[in-house]
Amino acid sequence: MTNGNAIGTGWNFDNSYGRLPESLFANLNPVPVRSPELVVFNDSLATSLGLDAQVLQSKEGISVLAGNRIPEGALPLAQAYAGHQFGHFTMLGDGRALMIGEQITPSGERFDIQLKGSGRTPYSRGGDGRATLGPMLREYIISEAMYALGIETTRSLAVVTTGESVMRETGQLLGAILTRVAASHLRVGTFQYVSKWGTVEELRILADYTLKRHFPEVDATSNPYLVLLQEVIKGQAELIAKWQLVGFIHGVMNTDNMTLSGETIDYGPCAFMDAYDPETVFSSIDIQGRYAYGNQPHIAQWNLSRFAETLLPLLHINESQAVKMAQDAVSEFTELFHYNWLTGMRRKLGIFNQEPQDESLIEDLLNIMQKYRSDYTNTFLALTFDKSEEVLFGTTEFTQWYPRWQDRLGRQQETKDASHQLMKDSNPAIIPRNHRVEVALEAAVKQGDYNVMKQLLDVLSNPYAHSPEQREYTTLPEPSTLPYRTFCGT
Repeated sequence: MTNGNAIGTGWNFDNSYGRLPESLFANLNPVPVRSPELVVFNDSLATSLGLDAQVLQSKEGISVLAGNRIPEGALPLAQAYAGHQFGHFTMLGDGRALMIGEQITPSGERFDIQLKGSGRTPYSRGGDGRATLGPMLREYIISEAMYALGIETTRSLAVVTTGESVMRETGQLLGAILTRVAASHLRVGTFQYVSKWGTVEELRILADYTLKRHFPEVDATSNPYLVLLQEVIKGQAELIAKWQLVGFIHGVMNTDNMTLSGETIDYGPCAFMDAYDPETVFSSIDIQGRYAYGNQPHIAQWNLSRFAETLLPLLHINESQAVKMAQDAVSEFTELFHYNWLTGMRRKLGIFNQEPQDESLIEDLLNIMQKYRSDYTNTFLALTFDKSEEVLFGTTEFTQWYPRWQDRLGRQQETKDASHQLMKDSNPAIIPRNHRVEVALEAAVKQGDYNVMKQLLDVLSNPYAHSPEQREYTTLPEPSTLPYRTFCGT
């Protein structure tokens, strides 16, 4: 392990998390790897972070991305946290990841820089602390696609292969390390950990830190911890609505995978829905469908209830009063989510104003889509460009629905062209189709060919362009008798 002081990459660390109580993390360095090679790099993200993209792609820069070299000012640490995994509470923590530091960008923003797959930590729970190439590339693809879709998310700076094999159930796989960039890695599970094993004073320190880092404008309020709860609820209501509006299914909505910043995190068994069905599940481990598409808002509220429970000692000295404050705050989630979802669905249909019957118009369309297993993304795309021959449109139900929609559009001041533009801006031409992602991953992992993935990333980088080059990526997969399944990759 060498120090990277001589590398002029632009690292500008200020490691505020490392100044929190020591029980919240463990300081240690990444475990060096044999022969790292850079396979994908995010130039634009590097530049926005204030990093020298060219130097980072050099041998010395790659050694930092692999964990073989510690850059100047870094303070590598593994975070401790707990969480409810499929409803069951357990002690967790960064078992295969290290945050090397908090990068301060030229504009003054702060981002965690984390190496995922960097080796064992005190929280590895018997795991090898490593990651394999396929899942790291999947996270890179999906997180960057989410960013382009306008959805709050952690991002991916780079993926390097390690030159070492990792043993999994399917055999020996090539090891890899992902560099993840996040507003922070503070989670509901972070608070659960302190609530369970820490002191009230440590809980207060963590809450104050979260407020200062993500919600600095609430410092002067009479009850900042209630505002913290309310702001996290608000952020999650917005985030989950955005998931639903593009058909994204996270797959593993455990409390340790819910950030307090409102960013999507952990792209394990995630995928995008093709045929519209609220019961859609892709994750191989979600046997009961706990995290199905239609359940995501409910699970988000359940997770937020667990967060609220951790804050009870801070909300009010009287426990019953604290419980009531928490319950009242969490109960607001349903209305907040519904408002965000309904507003987004109106936009997807070109509707600018509000009418009481809008929701029934939307729900009737979704029911038709579900009955005929209509593709979620392509249906709204066809509506956007009025390609009535492509989806649903031969059905009696749709023939009855369509005039109602047209009448609704006629009852607003905005022009038809304005509605069309609103729909173009709200309905992506493309999403990372599951079969496209799999083809890209197979080419990269099995053949060492990253061109397919890079072409996919390029097309996904502007999903609202509606360009001719995107059309081939809108095609659906061939029919299959087997359901599509995703895996955690751990």
